[in-house]
Amino acid sequence: MASPENRSERTSGRRPKVARLLDEYGLDALGTELERLWTTDTDERRSLRDLADYFNQQLLATAMDEAGIQTLDGESENVYRLLTATDVSDADRQRTRRQLEREGVDVDALLEDFVTYQAIRTYLREYRGAEYSQSTGDRTAIEKQNVQQLRGRIAAVTEGKFEQLRDGEHVDLGDFRVLVDVAVVCEDCGVQYEASELLDRGACDCRSASG
Repeated sequence: MASPENRSERTSGRRPKVARLLDEYGLDALGTELERLWTTDTDERRSLRDLADYFNQQLLATAMDEAGIQTLDGESENVYRLLTATDVSDADRQRTRRQLEREGVDVDALLEDFVTYQAIRTYLREYRGAEYSQSTGDRTAIEKQNVQQLRGRIAAVTEGKFEQLRDGEHVDLGDFRVLVDVAVVCEDCGVQYEASELLDRGACDCRSASG
C-alpha cells in the first residue's frame, strides 16, 4: 500500500479515486473485474453499491496481506463489516480497529481510501467508458408501468373503502377523489422525486458527484 505522502501526491492528479487506488494497491486486474460484474447479463451482476463494498473489501484484504495478517476465506469480508456496518456496536468496531492497528494496518488511512458507489460509477462510466444497457430502457418502462398500476390499485381500494364508510354513515363525505403520490428520497443527495419522474430521469442528483 502506498505511503500517505505518495497517496497525497496521486490524489492531486486528474484520474478518479478508484483508478488511483487500483495502482496504489497493485490491483490492476480488479478494474476489469468491476466492469465485468457491472455489465454482465448473468446472475453474477452486481449493483454499484455492491461493487463499492467489494472494492473496499479488496483494499482491506490487500492491507491485511501487506501487514502479514493471514486470513481464512471470508475473514476479510467480516472484518470489513465490523469496520463499516451500522449494526455493529462501537465496542466491536473499536476492538477490530485496535487489533488491525496492532498488526500494522493504518486503519485511518484505509478508511479514507474506502470509496462510495458514486466513485465506482464515475470510474466505470467516465474512466472506463462502461455502460450497463441490456434492456435498461425496457426494464425502466416496465417498472414505471408497475408503479403506476400499484398506485392506481391503491387509489381504487381506498376509494372503495371510503364509499363504504360514507354509505354506512361512518364518514360524512361529499363527492371525492383519491390521489396517491409515490415519492422516492435519496438519502445521499437529499433530493425527493416523484417515482415516475425519477425513472424518467434515470438518476438522482448523485449523478453529479465525482469520486
